[in-house]
Amino acid sequence: MRPDATPHATPATEPATHATPAGHAGDLAHVTHATLGKAAAENFPVAPAFLPRAWRESLMAVYGYARLVDDIGDGDLAPGGADAALLGLDPAAAEDRLAALDAFEADLRRVFHGTPRHPLLASLQPVVRAHGLTPEPFLGLIEANRQDQRVARYATYRELAGYCELSANPVGRLVLSITGTATPERIRRSDEICTALQIVEHLQDVTEDLGRDRIYLPAEDMRRFHVTEADLAAPTAGAAVRSLIAYEAERARHLLDAGTPLVGSVHGRLRLLLAGFVGGGRAALRAISAAGFDVLPGPPGPTKTGLLREVAAVLRPAPRKG
Repeated sequence: MRPDATPHATPATEPATHATPAGHAGDLAHVTHATLGKAAAENFPVAPAFLPRAWRESLMAVYGYARLVDDIGDGDLAPGGADAALLGLDPAAAEDRLAALDAFEADLRRVFHGTPRHPLLASLQPVVRAHGLTPEPFLGLIEANRQDQRVARYATYRELAGYCELSANPVGRLVLSITGTATPERIRRSDEICTALQIVEHLQDVTEDLGRDRIYLPAEDMRRFHVTEADLAAPTAGAAVRSLIAYEAERARHLLDAGTPLVGSVHGRLRLLLAGFVGGGRAALRAISAAGFDVLPGPPGPTKTGLLREVAAVLRPAPRKG
């Protein structure tokens, strides 16, 4: 499911081969800020201020990577074609998402073997070197976005979980690697949390995804609840759609509960960060429930108060472990 590992370090003194023309510095800053600025809209804190500075910078570099690859796959790059130009993409192919993903993968490989062109990938390179990160999780995120170009419907939950293995789980594994806390058991718990968070996002974005001709609700579940694609295109959800969303929300809740022991297995500020991830998912699920499971008018989002309440609830019962 993941490509073979490749060497992940190059000499720190390697000269830059893709210098940025001075006249384009403002454009590069705009591209970077446009991508990283989306962090505030996430269900959970991406790199909160209470973390050590080195962790924050590393996590934001990983977030920038994940956000940019998603924007390529969704066709949401900043207007003007600056990202495509940075990746060395032929202007005639700038709207070809698969071509853009190929160019992005080529630039990712420069992170491990040379000097990347894109500033967000350039900022990732010292993180990769400092933590000995391997290409696999980064390549998984690219492959998930390739799959989005080829697969628009999922027949079973098992198929959807396979997609989440590429689209979400690598991020949690990178967090554990950056904080030096990865173990097989923690990775398993992290995967449960990340898959749950991906499902929650799918539930929030049913209408947006349908606008892109994508449905992340398993067809087997839609049949079980007698939900058609036309039902999902309605301005508000009927009883059948609400029942389906409630079912998928409960599935996500069970996954979050299964992964929650990860929080109690670590200490200090990392414990707070992981509680933020779990609490963010729970707060989003609470918002979906408060909307009567009607997600079709728009994504029900958690409030700040709701998020803090859920984070506190995660921290209270989580036992500390050595």
